[in-house]
Amino acid sequence: MSTLSIRLRRLLGSDRGDVPGWVLITLMTAGLVIIIWGLAGPALSAVFEQAIQRVTGF
Repeated sequence: MSTLSIRLRRLLGSDRGDVPGWVLITLMTAGLVIIIWGLAGPALSAVFEQAIQRVTGF
């Protein structure tokens, strides 16, 4: 085996038991996106509609 393959196996094998951590990070990120979208969504929609109205002249 080459040194690269040994290093690669060590790196891949070291994160094997950390699945709950990744699940938690994914869920927290999704929660933050939902909260931010809920707070900023209406304002962003208004800005977008204003921009479209200015471009189209309606």
